[in-house]
This record gives sequence, C-alpha cells and structure tokens, in this order.
Amino acid sequence: MDITLVKTFLEVAATGSFVAASERLFVTQSAVSLRIQRLEDSLGRPLFNRSKAGAVLTPAGTEFERYALGLIKLWEEARQQIAIPEGFTKSLTIGAQYSLWPRLGFRWIDALRAEMPSLSIRTELGMPDRLTRFLIEGVVQAGLMYNPQLRSGLSVSKVSDEELVLVASWENPSLDQIDGRYVFIDWGAEFTQAHAIELPHLINSGLTLSLGAMAAEFIVKRQYAGYLPARYITQYIDAGQLHLIPNAPRFPYPAYVVWRDDLDAEVADVARKTLQETVEKATRAQGEVITKLSEISISKQIPILGG
Repeated sequence: MDITLVKTFLEVAATGSFVAASERLFVTQSAVSLRIQRLEDSLGRPLFNRSKAGAVLTPAGTEFERYALGLIKLWEEARQQIAIPEGFTKSLTIGAQYSLWPRLGFRWIDALRAEMPSLSIRTELGMPDRLTRFLIEGVVQAGLMYNPQLRSGLSVSKVSDEELVLVASWENPSLDQIDGRYVFIDWGAEFTQAHAIELPHLINSGLTLSLGAMAAEFIVKRQYAGYLPARYITQYIDAGQLHLIPNAPRFPYPAYVVWRDDLDAEVADVARKTLQETVEKATRAQGEVITKLSEISISKQIPILGG
C-alpha cells in the first residue's frame, strides 16, 4: 500500500477537511481527493462522508484509522532503523519549536551524544500541530513545545518555566518610549488576554508577528520592542543588541516535552536524564536575565503580565 495515501487519509481525518489537508500537505485539493479515492478503491469501502461542511469518517473509515496509525508507525520505524549509520546501534528523532532549539535543544543533543555515543540523532522543526502529527505518526519520538496536545500513545511533562520579557533594540529603553515602536508577538490566547489587561494601549500596535522567537531578528534590525523568551535572548543581551525594559511585567510561559510511550527503554532513560541536566543548566541562564531585570526596575519583585 502506498504510504502517501495513508498519510493523506490521516490528515483528512485529523482536519475534517480536504481543503485543510491539502494546505497542510502542500498539495492541491484535487490531489488529496484523488489519493483518498485511490485508497477507497483499494479497500473497497468509502472512508469519508463528504459534504459542504467537510469530511467525516464513515464506520469503515473509523475502523481503518487504527490500522493507518499502525502502518505509519511501522513504516517510520523501518525507515529510521534502515537509516541508522554504520557504527550506531539506536536512533532518536527530536522535534522542537524554533525558540527551544538554541538554548535547550542543541545542548540536549550535546548531552545525548556525550552520554550515548552509539545513538544516531535526527531533528525536526515545527509548531505544535506539526510536531504532534509527527509524534503520532512516529516520525518524531520526543518533542519540545509550548502548547502540547495530549494524544493516545503520547505522554506530556513540563520541562521548564520559561519567562517572556519585554526588550527593545535601543539603549536605555523605558515603557513610555515604546508606543509606536512596539511589535505584538502572538504567544497564544493566554498571553493575549494578560497583555490586554496589563498593557491595553499596546494590544493594537498595528504590527503582529506569529513567529515566536524568530521575531528577535526583526526587532534587533528595525529598532522595535517586543516580548521574547528570556532564555533565548541571552545572546542578544550579552552582545548589546537587545536591552531589558525596566519595570515591564514578565509572563510565565512553560515549555513541555512530549514523548512517544513506545520509545526504546534504554534511549528513553538516557534522553530523560540528559534533558533534565540540560534544563537545569539553561534555567540558570534565564535566571540571570530575570535578575538583571529586577536590578534595573523600581520594584525588585517583577510583576506578572495580567497578574
């Protein structure tokens, strides 16, 4: 059976839409329809009830979904096992959001390679939806993200308490200087709500970026201000490219790790151990940023955004 057809089926099942599935698979809607038709012809049963509202699984489709997930998992296991380079005995694929790679993901890889030299490591980049899909399909065995989605066969645990802090790309910034030079970075519904309570005059800045920590490059090069992860921006602060804004509230933004439950036991033990050690080291760097913010603010207890 063509594995592409199975992946397309799972995408339509997950989104409930041929259009949404085509967007996520980067193919045309007609290509998605053709793939599903080929799959239905092979199985001899309709898998979806189509309507203007979308696509809903038929009883046969619901039954096939269990097997489809198993097929994808077996395929990924086989593909990854065959791809293990000579001299390595096991493999692990890690996925993470952009801002969790520099100060956490990369250092986790360093710790894994030092602890388990025989482990072949592969990485993926993506937002929670993409990483969750990869985890379900077995493409990824561990994922670092901010907004995890709990699914059958996956386990979620908090990795660390990230802190979003307000920074600007000019020296000696203050809260009363940023109006007109502020970028609203979309960190999710909770952040937006808290931001509206604490900094209502900045919520409609006219410029919104849903890029996460990638917005740091935009802010640095264009004389803007915005909320970014304290851990991620340490390098920019040390280089004098970004500056903490005194008295600005911070926003707790926890990071999580999602594991596949069927991860190889030996690899899982080493991965958990090295991740914990890596987080402990990275947390110290974040603490230094929060301490600096406290030292330059009137109140030594930095308020929480929306708190």
